[in-house]
Order: sequence, then structure tokens, then C-alpha cells
Amino acid sequence: ENFITRFAKFYTPIVVFAALLLATIPPYVLNEPFSGWIYRALTFLVISCPCALVISIPLSFFGGIGAASKAGILVKGSNYLEALANAETIVMDKTGTLTKGQFAVTKIMAVNESEQRVLAYGAFAERLSTHPISKSIMAAYQQKNGDMTIMSSNEAVEEKAGFGVIARKDGGKIAVGNEKLMAHVLGADAWAACKEKYLAGEKALSEGTICHVAYNDAYWGFLLIEDQLKEDAADCVTGLKKAGMRLVMLTGDQKGVADKVAGQLGITEYYAELLPGDKVDHVEKLLAEKSEKGKLIFVGDGINDAPVLARADIGIAMGGLGSDAAIEAADIVIMTDEPAKITTAMHISKETLKIVKQNIIFAIGVKVLVLILAALGVASMWWAVFADVGVSIIAILNAIRAMRVKNLDSSVQR
Repeated sequence: ENFITRFAKFYTPIVVFAALLLATIPPYVLNEPFSGWIYRALTFLVISCPCALVISIPLSFFGGIGAASKAGILVKGSNYLEALANAETIVMDKTGTLTKGQFAVTKIMAVNESEQRVLAYGAFAERLSTHPISKSIMAAYQQKNGDMTIMSSNEAVEEKAGFGVIARKDGGKIAVGNEKLMAHVLGADAWAACKEKYLAGEKALSEGTICHVAYNDAYWGFLLIEDQLKEDAADCVTGLKKAGMRLVMLTGDQKGVADKVAGQLGITEYYAELLPGDKVDHVEKLLAEKSEKGKLIFVGDGINDAPVLARADIGIAMGGLGSDAAIEAADIVIMTDEPAKITTAMHISKETLKIVKQNIIFAIGVKVLVLILAALGVASMWWAVFADVGVSIIAILNAIRAMRVKNLDSSVQR
């Protein structure tokens, strides 16, 4: 659209001046009647009317935005749809974007008791909490046992902010939480001995959130809680790599968690343990490294991602579970929370731009040809009507094709 605006700035005065010269100069030079040359000049003006360009280009983008909406992708303007086609770097947050943001118990380690009791006592201590970690432990217990009557106890639970929880059961004390809580309950020396005896070299400690379980001052083991990868996350990464994109993952999680997720998805460039300000700094650095015409996309979902979404050339938010701040700051919203829809949006963008360029080349090509014929006296007013209205109708019909762009097995069908 900016191209057409710049084009019209020069095109309009040139064709009007050319028509004026066509109506006045040849009759003087050739000593012919003015009527025939005025007819040619009027035909020239009708042909030169840029309706096909002015109408078809916005319609093509509207069609592309409509196709994206059908796929569950909200594009907030045709300029963002156009920019997608020039994207060369994509930066993705981990939690809520590549992962579900829903935690689950993936491992139970028992050292002085059975795994069943470690899980049961852990769930009992966490039963009154609404924290996602607590909910994941309760869900794991319910999945394994089904019977939740043990959780109906009205015994008090003491929550230690930043540490974990302490509950009473069968006259004993259950402690569930992090290493700080274990050092507090067991004593620093006893906890150091437990770590040396049971946890030395335990790889799981760096792969997710660890809830240690102790009962009556005896260490029982731990529960490993991990976020789950989205089903289409691998397809998303594969599609972006095939498209030649530079893919970078940023996360505030510890490095061990980032290593595991990056390894599962095949992401080679990633940074962990980042604060929101650190993410902005990384995006600034990547913006400086991209080419002049290339665009950088940031994909996120949390309220902490809003500053980065706003700073990127194109901000994409996960709209299903994403925060209102992230959705407001983003230029494109994936309403279904499926990261693979990013490649769909890029396909729609590129196909829409193809249709736009087809309309520009077709409209300008036909007009230039018929303008020459009109100046030579070959083209009549009927030719002019076709070059104006006929070309406009053809360009509009071609623009409508953008509404039917679909993504299927990484190919575009219409």
C-alpha cells in the first residue's frame, strides 16, 4: 500500500500531463483536427485510472487476514501480515509457548519408603494449596489411586512462603518443599548428608521443579514436576527450520530445564535463567544482528513478555492461555495456543503477497500496453473500459483467492 501511494504521487501527474500533451501537440504538429486527438486523450485518461491497484491491493490483504482468522490467527493489520513474509529471526518464550504451562509429576524417587507413600503423603500435605505445583501432585495421586477420601482430613497445614508446606498426619509431621525447607526441618548437616547419600549425581534435580518429601525428620525422596511440551511444538520448530528461520528460545527457567526442552525440540540457540529485562536485552541484540530488510518475531504468552512483544518487529501472543497484557501488546494472536500456527501464518503471508504482486504486475502491464495503443490511435474507448473496469474486476477476483489460502502438510492449497 505504501508502494502504491508513492507510485500514485508520480503516476497521476505524469498521465494527466501526457493526456494534455496528446490532445494539443499532435494537432498543431500534424495539422489535424483536434476532435480525434481529444478522443485519444480522453481514452488515455480512462485507461490510466488506477482502480485495479487501489481496490485489489487492500482486498488482497483483507482476504489474507480473513484466511488467517479462519485458521485461528488474529492479525491486527495488513502491515503485520506483510512483514511476516520478510521474517528471518524468531525468538520464542518457553513456558506457555512451546510448553503447555501445565505441570505434571513425571518422576517419583523414594529412598526410605515406597513411591506410593511418597506420592500419597506429598499430596496430603499439598491438598489445600491452589498452586499449580500442588495441583499437579494432587492430579498424579488421583490418577494412580482414584480414592481421594484420604484428602478429606481437617488437620492443619502450615505454609512456609518460599519454602513449602508442613502438615500433620498420623501423629507425625510431613514436610514437602524445596531444599531450604529440608535444611530447616532436617537440619543443615543432616540434609547435606542426605544429599550426598541419595541425590549426588541425580540428573532429575536439574530437569524441573523438585518437591522433596520428609516425614518425622526422615528424608523419603522427591517428586519431579515438569511442564509438558505442546503436541505440535516439534512440528513448529521443524517447520521454522525448513523455512530458513533463525530460531532462538528464551526462558526464565533454570538451565537444566532449558537444556532438556531444547534437546527434545532440536533448538540449538537458547538462553536460560532470564529476567524480563534480560529478554528485552537479548531481543535488542538480535535486532541489531538481523539484515536491514529482515524482521524479528517474538512469541510469548505471559505478562512478563509484554515489553518484548512490543519491542519486536512482530509480536505474536498465545491467546488461549496468554495474559491480557501480552495479547494487547502483540501484533498477531494465536487464538488456539498452537505454535505450529506460526508457520501457517507465514504461509498465508507469503501467498497473500504473491497475489498482491500478481495484481500489481497484471494491472500495470495491461494499462501500459493499452495506453501505448491508445496514444497510437489503435485502442478505442471500449479498450479503455476493459483496461479500467475489466482489469479491476479480474484483479478483485484474484484478490478473493487470498481468502482461500490454507496450510496443509507445509504446502499451500487454494
